[in-house]
Amino acid sequence: MQKLVFFVGVAGTGKTTVAEKISEQIPCAFLDRDTVGGRFVERFLEMKGLDPNDRDSAFYKENLRDLEYDTTKDICIENIRVGQNVFMISPFTAELKNRDWIQGVIEASGKSMAEVDVKVVVVTLQDIDTQRERIEDRGTERDTWKLENWDSYETRVDFVPTINWDIPQDNIHIYDNSGDLSDEKVEGLVSFINA
Repeated sequence: MQKLVFFVGVAGTGKTTVAEKISEQIPCAFLDRDTVGGRFVERFLEMKGLDPNDRDSAFYKENLRDLEYDTTKDICIENIRVGQNVFMISPFTAELKNRDWIQGVIEASGKSMAEVDVKVVVVTLQDIDTQRERIEDRGTERDTWKLENWDSYETRVDFVPTINWDIPQDNIHIYDNSGDLSDEKVEGLVSFINA
């Protein structure tokens, strides 16, 4: 059965790192929304005379956010259609709230929910200092705004998004990524995805 796995959570919790480790054991199309849309968003913002690393302003959210997510979704649909497992990495907060969104993805791929096993791994942390440290350590320019506006930035590391999709509760796993990502933890996540 094909796997469509969403790795979601706020910035700095380690979504991408967790997904990368699991992809070593589960072959997949690896779709990180930042990678899919990043260059295009940066160029568009530059053309408008705006900060190319902005991912938090009203302008970005109103004009570019959905383009990134929809493009990632379209690539996902193509990969599901041709029989690939897919890992999707991004917060997906609005999409998870939309009950019909996942059904639309599956239907657009020409498959059914009986053919594609949809799982959600919510990556969280217990410690806000660890979140900030991880954001600083990855050293990406697009995190500058978050770090400079830390008090106003959404920093709830234990944030669990609303998930309204019509999938079994057992297909949703809240994963605390505090501490080292041990082989034992990775094996537990692999078992969850393969179950």
